[in-house]
Amino acid sequence: MATRLQFENTCEVGVFSKLTNAYCLVAAGGSEDFYSAFESELADVIPIVKTTIGGLRIIGRLCVGNRNGLLVPHTTTDQELQHLRNSLPDQVVVQRIEARLSALGNCIVCNDHVALVHMDLDNETEEIVSDVLGVEVFRQAIAGNLLVGCYCALSNRGGIVYPHTSEEELDNLSTLLRVPLVAGTVNRGSEVISGGMAVNDWTAFCGSDTTETELSVVDSIFKIGQACDIYKISELEWDSLVTKSEIPVMVMFTQGGWPPRRYMRHVMDELDSKYRTNRFKFYTLNIHEERSIAIRYDIFNFPTTIIFKSGDEMARVQRWHLYELERLVKRYNDLVYTSKLKGDVFQTTLYTISRERNQINHGETPTPPAQLIGRIDKLVHNRLSSIKEQPMLRGLAV
Repeated sequence: MATRLQFENTCEVGVFSKLTNAYCLVAAGGSEDFYSAFESELADVIPIVKTTIGGLRIIGRLCVGNRNGLLVPHTTTDQELQHLRNSLPDQVVVQRIEARLSALGNCIVCNDHVALVHMDLDNETEEIVSDVLGVEVFRQAIAGNLLVGCYCALSNRGGIVYPHTSEEELDNLSTLLRVPLVAGTVNRGSEVISGGMAVNDWTAFCGSDTTETELSVVDSIFKIGQACDIYKISELEWDSLVTKSEIPVMVMFTQGGWPPRRYMRHVMDELDSKYRTNRFKFYTLNIHEERSIAIRYDIFNFPTTIIFKSGDEMARVQRWHLYELERLVKRYNDLVYTSKLKGDVFQTTLYTISRERNQINHGETPTPPAQLIGRIDKLVHNRLSSIKEQPMLRGLAV
């Protein structure tokens, strides 16, 4: 369930924080209770950074970001900018932009894939939003409200928008954002959604005035309370799901409640969404419950992640953060399927040459070398065209 808290004497917790799947920013100078609420959910999972922007603590209003980047206004000092760059993961691009609409958090709302921006945002800033955050950008209002960042809270799982949004507009926005949306409120009827909450793909924080009904909507649309063990397997399933699997399998060995189950679910969901098309399988196994498997593979440290192919161990790391596991899976996946492509090219070439030899043996005129090479080239390109849209072959040099 979402966590209720307040910043000093206000319930507008989203004004004083910025939460993404890769980091959390919180306003400097707040109470320990405020910080501890974030730390209890996020500590050791993503960095929690205390900061100001332009000397102000309303950081949720001034910046916008996702797992790919963070954009801050021109009022951000050099010291604040360097502090953010030093504190956030290396994969997160931090950029200061010169935009007339400097309250970026009010003017832009995004998840890791799509952003809605203020209708009057200049073209240069729109391009920066697209490039740094790695998102598709749409100029959009929400029920006539231009400050889309105020009237929408968004994750990769769902979103809440201004309560007076019509059903038709709700459907249109949901189509643009490619996530389910609901019209709602926080903090006992507040229409400024993002001011009263901060959310990512596995947890949410709402102002202390948020009612039980409002919390249930938050949990439902963002899938906060969703079952966390759908990737969990047991010793009884090991041989059928791992040892006998014809495609690579990544298994994260966990212990008790570590890594945090909701974050682990997020990691598995992200990897599965990218690689599941007959490319990779992903599971977790609790070493306390399945000790014989842990002993078989010498699992003495946790969390340990291993990639198996046909039951053989191919790679092992003591890692569990999404960025680290993505690099591991992508590296192994590219190796396996680039090799497969080379094999396809070799087989096509061998087939063409064998066919040509048989025709010559039957008295037919040999095909000119240039024509033979052209035929091989055409067959190879046809083969590559038939598989180029498979998720993990996009972007490979072929």
